[in-house]
Amino acid sequence: MGIAELVHRALNEAPIAIEAYDGSAVSPPGAVVTLQVRSPDALRRFATAPNDLGLGRAYVAGDIEVEGDLYVALTTLAHTDLRADRSLLVDLARELGVEALRPLPPPPEEARLHGARHSRERDAAAISHHYDVSNDFYRIMLGPSMTYSCALWDDPDVGLDAAQAAKHELICQKLALKPGMRLLDVGCGWGSMALHAAEHHGVEVVGVTISSQQVEAASERVKDAGLAGQVDIRFQDYRDVDDGPFDAISSVGMFEHVGRKRLAEYFGHLHDLLRPEGRLLNHGICRPPTARDARPVPLPEAPWHRRTFVNRYVFPDGELHELGTVVSAMQQQGLEVRHSETLREHYGLTLRAWVANLEAQWDEAVRLGGLGRARVWRLANAAFAVGFEEGRTQVHQVLASRSDDGRSGFSLRPAY
Repeated sequence: MGIAELVHRALNEAPIAIEAYDGSAVSPPGAVVTLQVRSPDALRRFATAPNDLGLGRAYVAGDIEVEGDLYVALTTLAHTDLRADRSLLVDLARELGVEALRPLPPPPEEARLHGARHSRERDAAAISHHYDVSNDFYRIMLGPSMTYSCALWDDPDVGLDAAQAAKHELICQKLALKPGMRLLDVGCGWGSMALHAAEHHGVEVVGVTISSQQVEAASERVKDAGLAGQVDIRFQDYRDVDDGPFDAISSVGMFEHVGRKRLAEYFGHLHDLLRPEGRLLNHGICRPPTARDARPVPLPEAPWHRRTFVNRYVFPDGELHELGTVVSAMQQQGLEVRHSETLREHYGLTLRAWVANLEAQWDEAVRLGGLGRARVWRLANAAFAVGFEEGRTQVHQVLASRSDDGRSGFSLRPAY
């Protein structure tokens, strides 16, 4: 039996052509992309992690390659029930030897965190794994705006930078920012939201992140923009911010790192940092509801399970929540939810733009971040794009107010 046939069986005979290093090939009807299996290690990785983690490890290590449209391949695999039943493992051991059933060391880009989940120390390690790669690498992927969250597209042709500026402006409008106000930007990244709010709305901004490289780059951008007296970028955990009150708080693309068990602490602390009638805009990735969410007492969960490609390579310890859970968690901490908006389709466009940026400057991205890291982000962003486009993942902006004694500070018909 050839290697290509074994892989074809592992992929549950999905309409993907297979070309293997032993010269074998399978071309099922309707196949429009080809999976090249370049090494026996690809099968070893899948046999010991027969899901997207095994395939992801093989891709990052260069043991497999996709010839053709990566998005088509990922869409097909998303609808494929991967198989590693006993008969397949027996045939794999017969073909490659029993050694094939022993795990290989994972690629070095894989995160291995220690300590209590969502402790300060472990959160810091997770953030460092994700963001402290290379500011120049992220500049290639994200473009000049250096904004690592969903953009807002009037149409697909406006361009990534314009779409990111539109997102920042929408947030500023929802927060009703005016000159002289104080804004706290939680998880400020490379400073783009802080810079936009300060430059275009005249607010004073405190931006916090626990990525040392982000602090370095954001501080330099603030200095170059001549806003050093107006924008304060800090290497600080949001839990340690104690110099409120703030008129408004933005949290954009950070919420996925909080964890369900920390939601009350997160929203409770942000509530306490707001002045009465102050506003909070929470922008985060969510997931659609499941039958599990209908239970009277929701169970603790980590939707990005620990043995998945996303958890090991992209968002270590990341958790997604259903929108209703987010709204309830906010209101339980005294934050009155005033408005919610989904930007799901916008994230698909954003992710495709990031993939295009990487591919257009591939050699430089590899030089700056390493081949494995570049392959992680090409694969992850393409897979995320498919997930958003098919509705398996969502992103929401939820706007709330600290409405003490019923005073929200909102007009009857807000402009946004």
